[in-house]
Amino acid sequence: MKARRQASILDIVDHEPLHSQEQLRRRLHHNGFDATQATISRDIKELGLVKRAGDGAYQRPGVDTTNPETALAALERAAAEFLRRVERVQQLVVIRTGVGQAQPLAIAIDRAQLPEAVGTIGGDDTILLIARDARRAATLVKRLERYAGK
Repeated sequence: MKARRQASILDIVDHEPLHSQEQLRRRLHHNGFDATQATISRDIKELGLVKRAGDGAYQRPGVDTTNPETALAALERAAAEFLRRVERVQQLVVIRTGVGQAQPLAIAIDRAQLPEAVGTIGGDDTILLIARDARRAATLVKRLERYAGK
């Protein structure tokens, strides 16, 4: 029973972003497992699950890639939370965040593997996002502003 429950936990966290033990408990219950918070806490520890930097969802240790839908959802949340201002200069996009918030947003951008983006350089409160060309940079600005609700 424990092995099946833990296998189910791994399958769940691999396919959807869960940010709390309560969310995980409900998903397990939906899959036919009744587990207490204490049991889930022990399972998380035994499985070595960690929380992702970008969105705080559980993941296997050492896993840097997520499925595209999860990565995009994490980017949307991170942009809504951290993005303050975004400007384009040719194919460069300069993103301003609060102090200490550039890194989590840059990680979320990189993990989302946006087709318009080549890569990011993240500082403390500023990210330099390099687009493939000026047209794609404009598309990125619009996308990020939409995610941030601006």
